[in-house]
Amino acid sequence: MTNQTKNQLKFILPSLIGIFLFMFPFPTEGGITIPIAILAGSVQDLLADQLSLIMMIIILVTAIMTVFAKVAGRDALAKTPFFQSLFHTSWFWTATRVLAAIFAIMVYFGLGPEAVHGPNTGQLLLDDLLHVLFAVFLFAGLFLPLLMNFGLLELFGTLMTKIMRPLFKLPGRASIDSLASWIGDGTIGVLLTSKQYEEGFYSKREAAVIGTTFSIVSITFSLVVIAEVGLEHMFIPFYLTVFAAGLVAALIMPRIPPLSRKSQDYIRDNAEGIDEQVPEGDNLWTFGYRKALRRADKENSVYKFFKEGGQNILDMWMGVAPVVMAFGLVALIIAEYTPVFQWLGMPFVPILELMQVPEAEAASETMLIGFADMFLPAIFASSIEAEITRFIIAALSVTQLIYMSEVGGLLLGSKVPVNFKDLAIIFLLRTIITLPVIVLIAHFIY
Repeated sequence: MTNQTKNQLKFILPSLIGIFLFMFPFPTEGGITIPIAILAGSVQDLLADQLSLIMMIIILVTAIMTVFAKVAGRDALAKTPFFQSLFHTSWFWTATRVLAAIFAIMVYFGLGPEAVHGPNTGQLLLDDLLHVLFAVFLFAGLFLPLLMNFGLLELFGTLMTKIMRPLFKLPGRASIDSLASWIGDGTIGVLLTSKQYEEGFYSKREAAVIGTTFSIVSITFSLVVIAEVGLEHMFIPFYLTVFAAGLVAALIMPRIPPLSRKSQDYIRDNAEGIDEQVPEGDNLWTFGYRKALRRADKENSVYKFFKEGGQNILDMWMGVAPVVMAFGLVALIIAEYTPVFQWLGMPFVPILELMQVPEAEAASETMLIGFADMFLPAIFASSIEAEITRFIIAALSVTQLIYMSEVGGLLLGSKVPVNFKDLAIIFLLRTIITLPVIVLIAHFIY
């Protein structure tokens, strides 16, 4: 077998398996999903009674190791660079992980005030969302190298350059992140983006734009949201509305602060970014295919594949879960036990009345509560009588995208260069940009 044929097989077979696992739409009783989500669901069912304990232990061990690394100094873990980068963090993130461990223990054992361990706060995270994240991270982390390391991103990136660059100021390979989110899950898009950024393929601005704009809500979760507001029969117009509003936001967001002010520098000085210039005598297909084969040629070790997959899993479990637990729980407590989000929504009352949205006052309370958790607006909206208002709230909650109990927490826990202030501003801007689009389409439908 020639080297060329070997490389072709190394590119084609893993890439096809990756596409199948992460992007192949699979009909199930609960709607369309992907094989990764099915595998994750089976693990959740299998370990249903143990996952809360497992996640508490993971968060607790992370906090202990982080405190140890901080006290012992950076050189204590110098022999294992992966664990050094995972556990040696700033004082802020050390405190966050310790707080997450305290929260996890309180929720698991039902200690302290109900605001911490109640069914709509701590239990929602530890007994529900973190179960999902454990299972998704297990398989997504293990198999992510199939999408990233065997040439698929090089081929897709080259083919999509003509669309992604002029429209969104992004490399073509960002289209894969978006597709994986759309069919699979927004968390997968964030993880894929973070890994690409760490490996030097995205600049800081590109990683921030992709993570906050293209890690979109999956079809599956959109079905859950529309069902919660009792509008399952409107799913197709609902999702087309979400797509239209999301497209408008994706065109505008990279061109305005804070995303437009992000540096075009890379995470490392020696990172080369992506060469998108098509050489003379080549077309997009031949150039992309040749780049894909060159990338596949670098992968020669099964051990390396599983080692990288294992590190991905630990990175996700220990890097992300504590952030989701700490920030997500604080946001949910504020949403559930204080009128803060009602006050924040008050300026939207006259705007919604001007847009002729029925029950504007009730709708205004849901405008910003999605920052805590994307499902909260749908829960609050389910009691609103006007169908058009429920439709608008459901569509807006999906297009707002940045919610702290999942995608927001994931972004903060990842290497993607965005901070809490950035996420709050981006959430607000997405609300302002997508609301008129959604209301306009809703009035046209109703």
